[in-house]
Amino acid sequence: MNRTLKDLHSAASRIISLLQPFRNCGTALAPALLTAALAATAALPAAAQVARPALNITGYVIDAELDTTTHHLAATSQVTFTAPANLDVVTFGFHPALKVTKITDDSGKQLEAERTADGSIRVTANTPFVDGQPAHWTFVYDGVITGNEDGPIEGLKLAAIQEPISYLLYPARWFPSTGLMTDRFTADLHIRVPQGMRVFASGSSGASKPVTLTGGKPGDEYDFKWAKPGFPGTVIAGRFLPPVSAGAGNVKVYVTITHQASVNALAQTATSEYNFFTDTFGLPPTPRINIVELPDDTLPAVYAPELAAIMGSRTGDKSGIRLLANTIAHQWWGLEISPKTLDDAWITNGMSRYGELMYVEDQNGQSALKAAMEDVAAGALAYDTIPLTSVGRLDPFSPQFQSMTLEKGAMIFHMLRWEVGDKAFPDVLKGALSQYSGGSIRTGDFEKVAEAESQKELVPFFSQWIDGTGAPTFTNKYSVYRLGNNKGFRTIGEINQDLDLFRMPVDLRIETDGKTVNQSVEVVGTDTQYVVDTFGRPRRISVDPNDWVLKASPDLQVRISILKGQQLVAQNDLLGAIAEYKKALQANSSSSLASYRTGEVLFTQCNYQASVNAFRDALRGDDEPPWTEVWSHIAVGKIFDVTGQRDRAVAEYRLAVQTNDNTQGAVNEARQYLQKPFTQPEGTCAH
Repeated sequence: MNRTLKDLHSAASRIISLLQPFRNCGTALAPALLTAALAATAALPAAAQVARPALNITGYVIDAELDTTTHHLAATSQVTFTAPANLDVVTFGFHPALKVTKITDDSGKQLEAERTADGSIRVTANTPFVDGQPAHWTFVYDGVITGNEDGPIEGLKLAAIQEPISYLLYPARWFPSTGLMTDRFTADLHIRVPQGMRVFASGSSGASKPVTLTGGKPGDEYDFKWAKPGFPGTVIAGRFLPPVSAGAGNVKVYVTITHQASVNALAQTATSEYNFFTDTFGLPPTPRINIVELPDDTLPAVYAPELAAIMGSRTGDKSGIRLLANTIAHQWWGLEISPKTLDDAWITNGMSRYGELMYVEDQNGQSALKAAMEDVAAGALAYDTIPLTSVGRLDPFSPQFQSMTLEKGAMIFHMLRWEVGDKAFPDVLKGALSQYSGGSIRTGDFEKVAEAESQKELVPFFSQWIDGTGAPTFTNKYSVYRLGNNKGFRTIGEINQDLDLFRMPVDLRIETDGKTVNQSVEVVGTDTQYVVDTFGRPRRISVDPNDWVLKASPDLQVRISILKGQQLVAQNDLLGAIAEYKKALQANSSSSLASYRTGEVLFTQCNYQASVNAFRDALRGDDEPPWTEVWSHIAVGKIFDVTGQRDRAVAEYRLAVQTNDNTQGAVNEARQYLQKPFTQPEGTCAH
């Protein structure tokens, strides 16, 4: 990327007021791209190092004290690790805002260290390492973390010590670390906080014990022990209400008083999702999980063993249902098993994403899954230029990496389900989780499990979708013949596509004068013939009508251009975004979504006349998706308000109300602006 993630974060904050109604509602609804590259459910597993480090950290004992008044963290971390005998200097990732005051080795001797430009610490060993023999080094450090300092991942706020919620996320590197989300470790945490705060981390913590903090203030200490190697490095502390649970009570929800109204519904949703994934994937790593509110100034969601956290603003939002499902799914896909290397991240990222969509299907039916998969398909092909087994070459926080591991990964699981069947598919998932429980998995490992559990030869499938790029473009030619003796009709046809090595079953739907007939055809190579006999005369034959196969099409290309445009908006490349939207409109001049997205960008530039024109085009377009109508009226109303034409603004808001389309609270917002004119916050125009 030629823009930093700090640019992305800044651009998102400038235009968030206009786009707020649709955050993370799927690509089609979307400014989801403002947060997609940042989302913890995607970003955390992807943050692993490309090459496995020589250093292997196996455990921590951490004592930390948080002072929310001064935003101060003081900590001591004992790190247990192994290193090659020929290694003299060891490098640890570390938060740039934290200052190390002392590092000592096993014997208590002080070690020399230096900080690098990215905040990492290079430590020189006093004595040679012994292969396979653990070393124990102790780091003493402190610093102020308000969240506004430069962190280890530019543009992302991953740690903040504040009221009413403080958070120290594992990728914030608030303790010396390496091999993010690939190297497993144990953790023994002792966290001291101001009196009245509740602390959450991995491993059960009983009642807090009273302590006296530095400076004589009263406080509480919480102790956590996670003995199974994993990723227990996230700590969240806050002034939470007593827990709320539903069902068996193994899922507990903690929110602040601000979001008290949504806690019961959130508990029911979380319990439903946790139970669904338990039925689908098998027993979870642990029998309990805490759902905890995050402040809105950080990532939309994060996960750790026994812990799933989402933004407070999402706890009562319908889009939060899918976000939470994705986050909970990571208890299995990301924590129970983890990627061996960055090249294998499609397994955990992709299955967590597809698990989210399987829950959508369970709750709302196959039509809801099919609609959601349209956006997944666009993301899968948006940057499909290198094989998934080579994604380690990419910036793990780039839209390219996110689209490939999340969306193409999810699409591969969707197609694998079609390939092996609904009966064998859960066996494949449970088999992978069982065989690699508590460890890491490579792509080749997963392929072997899939073949063993399904009893199918899947080399062509994985060769096409994992080792290859691109997707077929299907065309269908056929002729219909009447059979004698009133035996009906015979259709002889040929499916053509442009990938020579392609081999996969594809569904045919034959709509006749009588009943509809479905037949599976094994498509092999560029030309595959088929024969179908029906009693009624065929009127229409569709290839893959239920979209089980990732395939290129003009409609998908429109979605891809819109998706890329949204990602460019997130990177603050507004001219590039408009260029992508123009590509979409060239492919489909009546695309309401492309026109709407164009209007959004022009609005952020305060190019109001051109913006109104784009929103009017959206209203005259194909009305896909339908919400573009209500939100186009609202957007035009806003423009009239900021240009001093209140009467015309009121007329647009009334038209919005008359649609009765309350997607993401549209009608509610229109009524709000009927009462009080919209005003553009200062500094929101991007020039």
